[in-house]
Amino acid sequence: MESSVLAGPSYVIWDITYACPLRCVHCYSESGRRPSRQLSAAELETVADALISLRPGQIAFSGGEPMSVPNLCSLASRIRAAGIETAIYTSGWSLTPRAAGELMDCFSEIHISVDGADAATHDRIRGRAGSFERAMAALSALNKEADLRYTAGQAPFRFGIDSVVMRGNVDGLERFCREVLPRFPMLHTVLFGAVVPSGLASREGFARHELLTEDQVDRLTGTAFRALLSGLAPSTVDVQTTGNRELQMHPDLIADGMVFPAMQVEPDGEVRAMPIYEGTVGNLLREPAPELWKRSVERWSDPFVTAALAGARTWPQWAEATRKIDEHFGTEEVRARIGARPAYPSPGADG
Repeated sequence: MESSVLAGPSYVIWDITYACPLRCVHCYSESGRRPSRQLSAAELETVADALISLRPGQIAFSGGEPMSVPNLCSLASRIRAAGIETAIYTSGWSLTPRAAGELMDCFSEIHISVDGADAATHDRIRGRAGSFERAMAALSALNKEADLRYTAGQAPFRFGIDSVVMRGNVDGLERFCREVLPRFPMLHTVLFGAVVPSGLASREGFARHELLTEDQVDRLTGTAFRALLSGLAPSTVDVQTTGNRELQMHPDLIADGMVFPAMQVEPDGEVRAMPIYEGTVGNLLREPAPELWKRSVERWSDPFVTAALAGARTWPQWAEATRKIDEHFGTEEVRARIGARPAYPSPGADG
């Protein structure tokens, strides 16, 4: 393992709360369906300082819905003052024009989740009517604020769209580029990322109905398809695609030095050993951050993990490996939550 990886994560994903107004069918954290586990203001500052001590290149706030945390901007400002970039991933549900300016003051970049070119597709995936229009309103607010700042002589602000790609929306990506992206002239980037088998997306039914096929992943990540999407999008938008394979942490990839050096932090300060899998290694409120990172790196080569992932060559096999890892390393509470997950699709639903 490279010494730079052992020294600390290059990227931190902080799921700052599990509170969420949406009920996404693929939710990796099952947010909105479980206790928020949100810390007090003082505890959040303690976690922020612990993460700062690791000196990552960026700390990204996610969830749940991070905008539901009252002192979010003060935390982000605290981190930026320490010389670390900050990002936020939000559904945009509560992102008002006023909030757009506040977020641009404290975050280095802002990402809005949009999973379809129309309300029917997006709202079905996101589990709440009106979520598409809320996302469009959020992007409009960001676009207006970014334009005002650019006109005033400031550098272009980086805001973008993050889109999870599954079988239920993969055929709409070209339309997405033609119809959604031109609505926001100041938009910086759009990332189309294949859904990964984590959380609710690891369920057998979801894997069977919604995980992309190998051919679909290869097309999504291929140069020709990316060029096609870029040609349909405004020339100012950076169109990116990813199969998210690095998140698997397959032992062969790790042996080749292809690791995903990210620390994922749960709302109560617990640190996940591997970002998309259940199982934590300690809490930032009680133990030194470097020690928790060391334990995380050790988990990557745990015999149970390597055995579970070694045979995961296809996406359904990856989903099966996820279920094994989650069951093995999850607490009794985690296993109970996994056992209570609803079937997908729900009885009587299409698909």
